[in-house]
Amino acid sequence: MARLDGVQRAIANNPSPPLIHLENQLFKELDMRGFEQQWLSITFSKAIFFGNGLVAIISGLFGNLLVDTFALGPVAPFDAASCFLAIGMAIILSSWTENYGDPSESKNLLTQFRGAAVAIASDEKIALLGAIQSLFEGSMYTFVFLWTPALSPNDEDIPHGFIFATFMLASMMGSSLASRLMARSSPRVECYMQIVFAVSSVSLLLPILTSSYTLLVSSNFSNSKQLMVAPSKVKGGSISFAGCIQVVGFCAFEACVGIFWPSIMKMRSQYIPEEARSTIMNFFRIPLNIFVCIVLYNVNAFPITVMFGMCSIFLFVACLLQRRLMVIADKPKTQDWTSLKEKDTEADPLNI
Repeated sequence: MARLDGVQRAIANNPSPPLIHLENQLFKELDMRGFEQQWLSITFSKAIFFGNGLVAIISGLFGNLLVDTFALGPVAPFDAASCFLAIGMAIILSSWTENYGDPSESKNLLTQFRGAAVAIASDEKIALLGAIQSLFEGSMYTFVFLWTPALSPNDEDIPHGFIFATFMLASMMGSSLASRLMARSSPRVECYMQIVFAVSSVSLLLPILTSSYTLLVSSNFSNSKQLMVAPSKVKGGSISFAGCIQVVGFCAFEACVGIFWPSIMKMRSQYIPEEARSTIMNFFRIPLNIFVCIVLYNVNAFPITVMFGMCSIFLFVACLLQRRLMVIADKPKTQDWTSLKEKDTEADPLNI
């Protein structure tokens, strides 16, 4: 059940190829209709607020209703999701136009990835942004497989649907905060995202802290004091006090996730060229998806505290990289990546 719940979260929030293509479709429609570019950040925030927030809350409550109230089993939410996906597909097929891109630049897969590699190598901002997104997404997708066993280490009976809805409410609040931040000229996205990564790193340390039994203080105290919350040893039952503390930390992390998505979308629109955005981001998702698969198949091989510690380290590294991105954000590129790509793919007729 824990793994099914993790898979559900991963599928629901995985922005790999589908969301990137939807993002490119948005850019295309924005240009065709002559809308203002500043509408992008507003659209991103509303998409996260209503899509990953409000709709996800309703989905969590509905899934909990199917499993607990109607006793249809843990697979029932997946069956219901398939019905809604079919409805969405019908709407897209009937109302959307296809985005074929520029037909004059049709390239094979190898050429596209070569161009993406050239773009990453020629612009440090693209490399930093891709690494930041991969580190955060890797931590987030690991988290979706770990939060259920973290909250019920002794098979406690926890309301998965309601907790999921609470997480999505926190994410919705984060996206709402992000829309307000991006509507202002200060602080810049590159600045406040450092705080977001730092807070998310600390929030995922809570499972490690709550799993400690005692902490010996300095020699000024004669007795050791239990500063950390000891995990419950009782099998079954409801969620423990340590689990409640972890829920608060996980909600803080989900709020950071809500801030992350519209903010990273805005930075992608600023630093990554539109004609290569999908290829560049998928270039970074190759190691990301390999990492997530390794974690999924070895989720029981390592202590859960080790996994959360690894995620916390990843987020701290993302914070450092975000600091570097902020420093170089206003620096012009030394050379346009498209000119480097042309030199890489076209032979010079004078050099025989």
